Amino acid sequence: MESLPKDKKIILFDGVCNLCDSAVQFIIKHDKKDIFRFVALQSELGIKICKHLGISFSKMDSIILYNPGTAYFYKSSAVIEIAKNFGGFWKLLLIFRIVPIFISDRIYDYVAKNRYNWYGKKESCMIPTPELKSKFL
Repeated sequence: MESLPKDKKIILFDGVCNLCDSAVQFIIKHDKKDIFRFVALQSELGIKICKHLGISFSKMDSIILYNPGTAYFYKSSAVIEIAKNFGGFWKLLLIFRIVPIFISDRIYDYVAKNRYNWYGKKESCMIPTPELKSKFL
């Protein structure tokens, strides 16, 4: 875990999910401050990070935001924490913090459970373009 950048927040995502791929592309587009780095959950590093954090495989169907040495968030909490870093209009999403976590996570779980049926699934993880390669660990 020493090789992870200490000054970046790491987003672990389902590398074969089309919805997750779209979310990663959206985050990259709006990450004007270059805050985030990305790791597929299925990758060797993704599995290593999850083991290091003590995250069970039952949580690996979720997006995970890891701030090395500080904390990690998953499900709806991760989405809100990611949006918080965009600034501007996106900070309005913080209003969703008033929704109890068990409700927002239920909604998240419903979408996660159906994401492959609704958005499809890839055969393998996305390979970043040369321009985006530095964003992926």
